[in-house]
Amino acid sequence: MASTSFHFPLAPIVVACTLLLAATAACAQQQQQPASPTTTLSGVVVSARSTAAPVDVAGFGDIPLERLPLSAVGVPESALKDRGGQGLRELTRFDASVGDAYNSIGYWDALTVRGFALDLRNNVRRDGLPITGETFLPLDNKSRVELLKGTSGLQAGISAPGGLMNLAVKRPDEDRLSASVEARGSASVLGAIDWSTRFGDERVFGLRVNAAAERLDPPLRAARGERSLLALAGDWRVSKDTLIEAELETGRRSQPSQPGFSLLGDTVPSADDSDPRINLNNQAWALPVVFRADYASLRWQQRLNADWRAQLHAGVQRARTDDRIAFPFGCYDAGTDIYYADRYCPDGRFDLYDYRSENEQRDTAAVDASVSGRLNTGGVSHQLRFGAQGSKLRTRFQQQAYNFVGQGTIDGGTVLPADPALNYDNTNRDERRTELYANDAIEFGHGLGLWLGLRHTRLRHQSIRTSGDEATDIEQSFTTPWIAASWAPVPGQLLYASWGEGVESDVAPNRARYTNPGQPLAALKSRQAELGFKASTADLNWGIAAFDIRRPTSADIGACDLDATCTRQNDGDAVHRGIEANAQARLQAWTLGASAMLLRARREGSIDPALNGSRPANVPERSARAYLGYDAAAIPGLRVYAALTAEGDRAVMPGADAPTVPGWARIDLGGRYEHSLVGGQRLVWRAGIDNAFDRRAWQEAPYQFGHIYLYPMAPRTFWLSVQADL
Repeated sequence: MASTSFHFPLAPIVVACTLLLAATAACAQQQQQPASPTTTLSGVVVSARSTAAPVDVAGFGDIPLERLPLSAVGVPESALKDRGGQGLRELTRFDASVGDAYNSIGYWDALTVRGFALDLRNNVRRDGLPITGETFLPLDNKSRVELLKGTSGLQAGISAPGGLMNLAVKRPDEDRLSASVEARGSASVLGAIDWSTRFGDERVFGLRVNAAAERLDPPLRAARGERSLLALAGDWRVSKDTLIEAELETGRRSQPSQPGFSLLGDTVPSADDSDPRINLNNQAWALPVVFRADYASLRWQQRLNADWRAQLHAGVQRARTDDRIAFPFGCYDAGTDIYYADRYCPDGRFDLYDYRSENEQRDTAAVDASVSGRLNTGGVSHQLRFGAQGSKLRTRFQQQAYNFVGQGTIDGGTVLPADPALNYDNTNRDERRTELYANDAIEFGHGLGLWLGLRHTRLRHQSIRTSGDEATDIEQSFTTPWIAASWAPVPGQLLYASWGEGVESDVAPNRARYTNPGQPLAALKSRQAELGFKASTADLNWGIAAFDIRRPTSADIGACDLDATCTRQNDGDAVHRGIEANAQARLQAWTLGASAMLLRARREGSIDPALNGSRPANVPERSARAYLGYDAAAIPGLRVYAALTAEGDRAVMPGADAPTVPGWARIDLGGRYEHSLVGGQRLVWRAGIDNAFDRRAWQEAPYQFGHIYLYPMAPRTFWLSVQADL
């Protein structure tokens, strides 16, 4: 792909289109007759041709996705089950803009969207409330996973660009009892129950119970583990206008995690010659990573009249982690007196450290109050939402171990002693946020719309080392706007232009080597401009979007080896420009789906000239997803499918001359067979072969902790499940 492929000036184009559409809308409003009292916002009405349900993460209530001037995706539970998906990393199968970001087996899931890594502290929501993603997030009791693409300053205040993820919890809907069993690979087994009922006079009370237990035994050696989940969701329909909902969730997962491979000196090792089953965390003293997480929420929804409703929602998350690993990092070659700080030695040796951080505590509490509704003013229809949100994040850590124990080798067979001494400090943090937000979806008629949003965030951040020194205490305020204009020339089509901001906060560490210790940096405001078109019919949905995201970066500038030799400061921008396209079609017995992204991601304006013009690590420039399903007429209830996941090459580190790992493509095969028993019970059989042709490749190359890591694609894996709906 030529270097000029995506040097289009998208931001000015979007601003011009937004002003043009807004001006046209105003003229159309002046020419049209006043609307009747029964006129409603056309975008709110879900017509028969609509195939996209509302996505709560967008923040515009019940307006369906096909009518929103933004890019988002919602993956329902049924789609994840049909593809054998069990974790958030499975989203990489469904949309070409979603990729891996240090997805280690046994650790928490991490994703990139449009080339930016999701910030697990700020970019994850649960039914709209902020939670930390730095823990295991089970999907057994989630009805769908939603992903808003791009900046999310309107929806989240402080958040990294790329995307905002929301987990929608299953609620009591109808009487059901579903039990399922799944076997994967040679020894992984999952059992789960989903039970829902309504009871009481006029069935005003509801209860839903999800329970799961799993033995984890992936193809990766020395990685056996287990997990469990129990979740309760209840509601009380107090009246036709009042609904009270509550839920509880408790879960645990214990499993050894997976270190990555790396460069061997200056050489990218061949994935064909590497065994993806080797676990470098294979020491007798290596302990599993243990996640324990509890969550509780209470939500009150009140309809005020036919057009307005209020909501009060509060949630509390309590996450505990024991993070332990035999961790490879760099390599000192005594023979040449060379220290390979970010990779392994040419002969396959690496320095191994005994890392232990026990009883990490991450507690999050949030409350959100909002009022939303519709009104008409002079023939213009508005859908409004006003609200306030408060949240608190508290992290507490203990002393940790990070001790050199010797040199391992990439065959995973070297035996080394343990050293669990707790010699290193950690950092405790407290963060409080108060946010005010408002948005308005304006419909002028003739398919013209104007969308406005604003969020104001006040932040207080405090931190202190576990030793009691290096304390920081900062307060900052940010305002993040969002604007879009749209035109629906005919029902089922939407042309839009949008512009919005996101914001992140950074502070110089309060340490002696910094010239500005404990000082906050100027707000890191990212900006996104997007142009898009969506079309939907009964049998075909498709869309295309072009985006331009500019994100300020910060870096340590100077020698940083002695006191007062290092300055934390803004250091240019990460600029990601790209085009996304997606389509879903139904052609008689065939179901087709595809998405693709072309991305030009570069660094600009850095003090280090070697970084300017360079690609970010672990971000492919081309990616594609495709799905082909067939409903067999000869066997009613049977669907078979083939799915393609393909990605281009990736740079393994920042810098203009960084090595790359080759691109790859993988085929997954599977099927689903549904039938009824004599008593009316339903059985759903699912089976699949992931990586059906046993492709060998470096699936991702994260540059993490200042080190290059290579993660291999998992080998061919068979899985089978059966679900009984009783």
